[in-house]
Amino acid sequence: MDLVDLLLAPTAPFSRTCRVPTSLDSISRIGDEVRPRDVGATRRGVDEVVAAFEALYRTGLYPAMQLCVRRDGGRVIHRAIGHARGNEPGADPDADKVPVELDTPFCVYSASKAITAMAIHKLDEERLLHIDDRVSDYIPEFGVGGKQWITIRHVVGHRAGIPQMPPEAMDLDLLTDREAIVKIMCEAPRLSRPGRRLAYHAISGGFLLGEVVRRAAGEDLRSYLGREICKPLGFRWMNYGVRAKDVGRVGRDSVTGLPLGRVLSQLSESVLGTSFENAVEMAGDPRFLRGIVPSANICSNADELSAFYQCLLQEGELDGVRVFEPRTIHRATAEQSYWEIDLTLGIPLRHGLGFMLGSEGLSPWGLGASRAFGHVGLTNVFSWADPERRLAVALITSGKPVLTPEVVRLASLINTIGTVFGPIQARSRSTRQRHPTRQRRQRRSTRSAAAKRRVA
Repeated sequence: MDLVDLLLAPTAPFSRTCRVPTSLDSISRIGDEVRPRDVGATRRGVDEVVAAFEALYRTGLYPAMQLCVRRDGGRVIHRAIGHARGNEPGADPDADKVPVELDTPFCVYSASKAITAMAIHKLDEERLLHIDDRVSDYIPEFGVGGKQWITIRHVVGHRAGIPQMPPEAMDLDLLTDREAIVKIMCEAPRLSRPGRRLAYHAISGGFLLGEVVRRAAGEDLRSYLGREICKPLGFRWMNYGVRAKDVGRVGRDSVTGLPLGRVLSQLSESVLGTSFENAVEMAGDPRFLRGIVPSANICSNADELSAFYQCLLQEGELDGVRVFEPRTIHRATAEQSYWEIDLTLGIPLRHGLGFMLGSEGLSPWGLGASRAFGHVGLTNVFSWADPERRLAVALITSGKPVLTPEVVRLASLINTIGTVFGPIQARSRSTRQRHPTRQRRQRRSTRSAAAKRRVA
């Protein structure tokens, strides 16, 4: 037991956890991985990341976990551990336990927002819309109550002024009634002037963007994403929901960790439009998993999600297939909000147009990740790209703790990834600093050899 375990011990009796076997071999999966030295890493460093990954699992807060780390395009870490179903907190000990596989899909919640944003940017690239068009240009009935000035840019950048989803919209039966959802969004009041304040739009913005896509492209967001992005990249999953026959293959999520206090419960209801526990339960409902919820129901696995970020890292191209123009990636990841207090979440953030941005200090992508961009999903899904490290990473977990002391294990894993796979540019500069001496020696040797030839 290390120092962290000693600090966490007093909270253990109150924390909802899954059963963790002594040996992890039978519930661990390892995919094809490149040799660390082929991507500028070391075996020891990779082992440190894997150890941090397993330490996070041993907290018991995550029934299933997947991690895929790409460096220079190669999968240097491709792991899964735990159970897709049957080992949630409170599960029947005699229930069948289904081990998680490398390709098991999970709902990635708000990590969906980055993918939805890139669908919008793709439509801009195709000249089917412009990011600065007004939403009411496509949904005329939306332009009431001061909302006629809201642009697509405002929605993607969380500045539309309608961050809260009306409670009546959080009805799973409405997912198949597009007109009802549009009507609710058109009647929703504007809470602040468009463009003025940063306030995370957890659910509301996605429904607006989905309807804009439908009216601009003439097809729903699921079809457009599949045709323009997922199919060209060869993805089996990574789309809004799954087909009816695949619902049973989606990994099951569960609320874990310490019970939410009063303040966190109220914040959750304000952000999500429902209680945290109900949000997780809804995400496992077949109606949710078959519907289109642009802000929250992309189903994918860590391999495909990291491949998507690898495509963005390579300015729109993956395995010789181009799906975005470089300038589209540049626009999407350019800074729009600089350490501004998010009035929904109550914390300072840096935002692009669809992405959360890193920093030199503390950020979702670890320390010293100033150029990183990505998105998180309901408490413990992390997906990002870091150009300085040439990294594309996806961490998917099925446990949903909110505020627990074990967060130190999660932070440790993310920081270990950033440390082990350090900035390549920094290493190149160090190498260049050694080269001048070597080059001077080579020049002296060349001049000496030339002098000897002249004498001869």
